[in-house]
Amino acid sequence: MTRHLAEINVARLKYDADDARVAKFIDNIDRINGIADRSVGFQWRNAEETKDPILGDDRLIATVSVWESAQTLERFVFDTLHRQFFQQRQDWFDVMDSMHFAMWWVTPGSQPSLAEAVARLDHLNANGDSDHAFGWRHLPDATRWREMHKVQAAE
Repeated sequence: MTRHLAEINVARLKYDADDARVAKFIDNIDRINGIADRSVGFQWRNAEETKDPILGDDRLIATVSVWESAQTLERFVFDTLHRQFFQQRQDWFDVMDSMHFAMWWVTPGSQPSLAEAVARLDHLNANGDSDHAFGWRHLPDATRWREMHKVQAAE
């Protein structure tokens, strides 16, 4: 069965989007999204529902996208310019009280809504890793994530 990997990533800016302290991040959103859009394995990004802050919070932003596989998502996250921004996230974003990133398998051609993605994230926060929603640790073939976090795959 062919399947693709959907993901949601939510972050809360430490400062308003027009604040100079988050300007480097804000000024590069389109650049990083462009790299994703051109990456091998990229399938789709929910640009419409995530172009503005979400859930009524002016500082809460999200990305919802679909990738061919965990490996193609990992290559984008950890092997492109995105990695530099990922490594600086503490400069721009608050630490969230709960999981802010979730993945789940979808059929090819799926385009998850923001509501569906938030529901998956909520499920992960309520129930932990499951086939319904999971983090990197749940994927045995998430080799780049494991290397970066020095985590061994479950035997």
